[in-house]
Amino acid sequence: ACFHTVGMTPHPRANYRWAREVGAADSIQTPGTNMLESEHDIDFCVCVCVSLSLCQVSFEYNPGRSTQMADPSLNVLHVRAVGPDDTIHYLWSTLGAPTVLLVYTSSSNSSLHINWTRLEQRDPSHAVRIEPAEAVVYSTAVVFSRVLEYDDVNNVANISQVPVDSLYPAYQLEELTWDNVNATLNRSRLTAQLRGRNATSQLFGNGSFTFRISAFEGTSRDLELPCLLHTANSSKLEFLVDGVAPRGNRSRFTLELFVLEDAGVRRELRAVRSIDDEYTPSIFQMDQLVAVRENRSTITSFLQWKPVAYVSQEPSLASSVPARQNSLKPDRNHSLPAFSIAYAFFGAQVPTAAAVNISFGGPGGEFYNVRRHISWSALIGHGEPPQERFSVLVMAIMSVGLGLPILLLVWGAMTVWIVRRKRTPSLYQPVN
Repeated sequence: ACFHTVGMTPHPRANYRWAREVGAADSIQTPGTNMLESEHDIDFCVCVCVSLSLCQVSFEYNPGRSTQMADPSLNVLHVRAVGPDDTIHYLWSTLGAPTVLLVYTSSSNSSLHINWTRLEQRDPSHAVRIEPAEAVVYSTAVVFSRVLEYDDVNNVANISQVPVDSLYPAYQLEELTWDNVNATLNRSRLTAQLRGRNATSQLFGNGSFTFRISAFEGTSRDLELPCLLHTANSSKLEFLVDGVAPRGNRSRFTLELFVLEDAGVRRELRAVRSIDDEYTPSIFQMDQLVAVRENRSTITSFLQWKPVAYVSQEPSLASSVPARQNSLKPDRNHSLPAFSIAYAFFGAQVPTAAAVNISFGGPGGEFYNVRRHISWSALIGHGEPPQERFSVLVMAIMSVGLGLPILLLVWGAMTVWIVRRKRTPSLYQPVN
C-alpha cells in the first residue's frame, strides 16, 4: 500500500469475488529442510535498521463499539495503513479463533464498518465490511486454529511421523480466554498483544499462548533475532508458548493455521535459499506461503518466516531450534474453527482454505520441558514479500576478499615480467 525502498510490484485494481463453496484444505508439499543447530556461545548478527516513513499507520480498538458494552475478552484491533492512493486494513481479533484479516483497497479513504450486534451473536452475515465496497481489490485471512502437543518418543521432531496415539488432546484456541488487548496497545511503537489462557486448566498456571503484533510505517529490520526485514506493506506476528506445563517429558508443540483465500488464487509454499546468514546466523533459507493468481505470476499476499524458533526469553544462536513446516494429513482430523471474524467478512460460505502447521524443535534436540518457552516470528502482508539483500558491510568484505587476491596476482605477474625483462641479455654486440 505504501511506497518504500524495497520496491513492490503493483497489482491490477480489479474487484474479485470469493468462492461460494467450501474447499478442502489444500495439501502443500515441499521438500524437507535441514537446519544447522549450533551450540556456539558467541552470536554475530549485524542488524542495520533503516526506516523511511512513507505510510500513515493507526491502531483502533473495537471501532464503533459502545464503551457500555463491557466484555473485555471481545477483542477487535483495526490496524489501518494508508498510502498515497490505497489502504491496507488489518483486522486482528480473538472472537472465535484468533485471526488476522487483510483487506487491500485502491482508495486512501476506505473505512471499516462493524455491526456489533451481529458480530457478538456470531452472525456471519457480513457483520464486518469495508466501504466503499467497489474499492476492495483483494482480501485474505489467516486463522490460527489449534496448538498441538505430542509425545516425541523417537525424538524425530516431525509431527507427520508421529503415530496418532502420541498426540495429546489439542488446545483449541477459540476456547481460550483472551486478555483485553486495549491494555497492551502502544500507539507510538505500533504494537499490541493477544494473550490467551485456559483459566480452568492447571496446565496453564501463569503460562499462556500469545500473539505479539507489530505494524510498520516504512522499511526497517528487527534488531532482535531472527532480524526480519519488513516494509510498510506488512505486519509482524510473534507467536509464543510461555510457561504452559507440558503433558509429558518428551513433549513438542505445533501451531496449526489456515489461510482463507480469494477465488482464482492459489497458495504456494516456497523455500528461498541464500548464501548469506548475516542477519540470522546459521539460517540460509526463507519460507514463504504466497498467494498467486491463476494464469499469472503476480503475488497478491504472503506469509513469510525463517525456519527458526527460539527457546529463551532473549533470542540467541545458542537457543535457536528448527521451525519446520508440514502439510496437514487427512487422517489428522483437522477442520476449520467454528467461528472466526473472517467469516463475518466473507459471509456464510467460507472461501477455500490452505492448511499448514509449524513444528518447533529439531531431531535429537532438547524437549519443550527443558525451558518451557518457544517464540516464532512471521510477516503477513500484501504484494511481493521483502527480499533479502547483501548489506554494504558484506558487499565490502566480498569485494576485498575477491578483489585483493586478483590484485595480488596481477601485481605479481607484472613484477616477474619486469624482472625477467631486465635480466634478459641483448643479442647485439656493441660496435667499436
